[in-house]
Amino acid sequence: MVGAAAGAWPAAKVLGATGAGAPASAQIVSTWDFGAAANDAAFARLRRGGSLLDAVEAGAMVPEADPNNHSVGYSGYPDRDGHVTLDAVIMDDTGQVGAVAALEDTMHAISVARRVMEKTPHTLLVGAGATRFAKDQGFPQQTLLTPESEKAWREWLKTAHYSPQANSENAPFHTPGGALDHDTIGLLARDARGRLAGACTTSGMAFKMRGRVGDSPQVGSGLFVEAGVGGATSTGLGEEVTRVAGSARVIASMRAGRSPQAACEEVVRHIATLRGAAIRGVQVGFLALDPRGNVGAFCLLPGFTYAVTDMAGHTVIHKAASLFQA
Repeated sequence: MVGAAAGAWPAAKVLGATGAGAPASAQIVSTWDFGAAANDAAFARLRRGGSLLDAVEAGAMVPEADPNNHSVGYSGYPDRDGHVTLDAVIMDDTGQVGAVAALEDTMHAISVARRVMEKTPHTLLVGAGATRFAKDQGFPQQTLLTPESEKAWREWLKTAHYSPQANSENAPFHTPGGALDHDTIGLLARDARGRLAGACTTSGMAFKMRGRVGDSPQVGSGLFVEAGVGGATSTGLGEEVTRVAGSARVIASMRAGRSPQAACEEVVRHIATLRGAAIRGVQVGFLALDPRGNVGAFCLLPGFTYAVTDMAGHTVIHKAASLFQA
């Protein structure tokens, strides 16, 4: 899918599984099919002279505002008490970082995260403090729970079955009512000099315990960027990513000489070895980009897709190779 920001650029093409990663010269990469529209917005911002931070923020704002996306921003599925809470982080390769967790009543969590980075001495604000900060900074306040998401939550309340579902080819992303399909958008971008920035934003696991925070806003788990090495982001069940500081581990592997693809494979295999039967049916995936535009992606189960936009603005959706079959 390609958003309105694409203009005259061609629609995203879909390719099969690419165990070796996408071709070199990528400028923007993001998780999942809906990342194509985010990439288009990010590329458009760069084309207008924006910075890498401007670009990844603009890209993340697209799914945050999409009422049909129940895993990010507006219309996200609520926690078990009926509150939509958002997590986001933004980071560049100079060490600038800002994040929010359990933010309420503000659609664009990624923009609040950037404001944390730029206007405070802190890197992370959470809960009521994050919500108050967003209000004090002039961000519009609104109800994020849409009728469709509220209906799904009320259906879930009939059984209150709390068991995360894998986002895979055999477990569709949107399952109103009982399913706990959840996900994230992570974006990574680079410029012609090899500088890097990234963003990650989500409404978290559907019907989660109130106060639950996943990997997405945690630097080193949901996102990590390092100058001269690369950027990495994660998707899937956040608890499994945080156990191994997944994105930081990908970058550590790249720093040690592994390619983005090999680094993503290493951390997925490590999670599988560490957790064994505990991760049966669970999806976790990683996406990485190095300063030269090489891309890597790997996941536990089939179904993880990612969008790659080259330096000319052409976007292709790839299917990541997986460690296990469904």
